[in-house]
Amino acid sequence: MPRFHLGDTDSIYYEHEAPTAEQGLTFTFFNALTGDVDMWKAEIVPALKKAGHGAFLYNMRGQRDSPFSPGLDITADQIVSDAVALLKETAPRRPVLVGLSIGGLFAIQAIQQGIEAEGLVLINTLRRDGPRLQWINEALVRMVEVGGMELMRDINFPLIFNEEWLGQNRKDYLKDTGYAPLDSQSGTYKLLASGRTADWDLPYEQLTLPVLVMTGMRDHIFYQAEVVAELTARLPNATRLDVPNAGHMVPLERPRVFIDALLEMAQRI
Repeated sequence: MPRFHLGDTDSIYYEHEAPTAEQGLTFTFFNALTGDVDMWKAEIVPALKKAGHGAFLYNMRGQRDSPFSPGLDITADQIVSDAVALLKETAPRRPVLVGLSIGGLFAIQAIQQGIEAEGLVLINTLRRDGPRLQWINEALVRMVEVGGMELMRDINFPLIFNEEWLGQNRKDYLKDTGYAPLDSQSGTYKLLASGRTADWDLPYEQLTLPVLVMTGMRDHIFYQAEVVAELTARLPNATRLDVPNAGHMVPLERPRVFIDALLEMAQRI
């Protein structure tokens, strides 16, 4: 199991497969706070490999197989610093950074801190800081303090997934088993709490590399049409793809649409 060690007790789990094609890219995936590498592996990575591209996946400290020191307060700045150190050490060839949700913010900040990339994909990332976003971030933490991840999912999933996904997966949620608070020392809790430390005031005009802005139109929590339009317009070399039948989790809800978008971007690069 490949590990990038950050100390005696802290490390990052990662998987790295280099491109096989001469002009192949390495799609480098930044998870959301509650995700892990598995979400990219079922359909997306095999399709990219078939086309000659590589893949770099990792779990941030606090996610599965990436342990952290007891008492560590995980912050957004620390998450980005970890990613920068990991990518400098492993040096994936011709990386395209792909960030889901706040993972896109971390990808942008990694570029700001010196990671060179051939392109950038932002999946339901663009948002403006303010009372609304701060309320959402605080409410997510309050939910898990009361009822754990089960309560958070039962409340939020109808707001972030499309109708089809909800119909197919309803049987796995809203179970009559009660709720229990999430351990405040767990990685999941600390990562959710770290969302409150993120800085969304970014110099979008400085991101001159090709950027794909992918938006699931059924995301009823983070998507704000005027914000996405405004911030996309500030990106000098942006292409926008709106996915009408997907919500926040486009790679899970519409994997084929997502794969085709990445391959099309690779051709442009």
